[in-house]
Amino acid sequence: MDQPAAGSTDESLMLAWAGGDAAAFETLYARHRGPLFRFLLGQLRDRPLAEEVYQDVWQRVITAREGWRPEAAFSTWLYRIAHNRLNDHWRAQRHRPPAPADADRRTAALADPDDPERVASREEGQRRLQQALDELPEDQREAVLLRLQQELSLEEIGRITGVGRETVKSRLRYALDKLRARLNP
Repeated sequence: MDQPAAGSTDESLMLAWAGGDAAAFETLYARHRGPLFRFLLGQLRDRPLAEEVYQDVWQRVITAREGWRPEAAFSTWLYRIAHNRLNDHWRAQRHRPPAPADADRRTAALADPDDPERVASREEGQRRLQQALDELPEDQREAVLLRLQQELSLEEIGRITGVGRETVKSRLRYALDKLRARLNP
């Protein structure tokens, strides 16, 4: 089969893949693997668990490919699967696991190993931001991550989380107010 065009929409790629075009799936996966994993890691704060949920989300995409219809944007559908999988996880756990203590330090050190002072400053900022995010209620944290990391619209976030646009706006407003208060005392 022909290689899918880089400019193809996600929806056309999904339809092509459902029709048997494996290269279309490779393009979809390449587009969404990084953002999806960052979203899951931001929610779970545990790399091995995020990897497990990430694989499960893609497995569900693979399983559902033949029945998929472009009723919503592919990214909305993908993040809805991730949202549902996260809800399953939280229900099973009944609590949010703590983040590994050295996760932010390792990330900061990899970013700029030559300037320890800048690494320490960046590490402190990242630690404070992550603590503030961790203190948000789950629904507010999810809305913030989808909006800021994935740059999704209010409508897309609403479809993913199963709430209306105004509810998403409220969650974002309350979350951002809490983050500002926590980060700028």
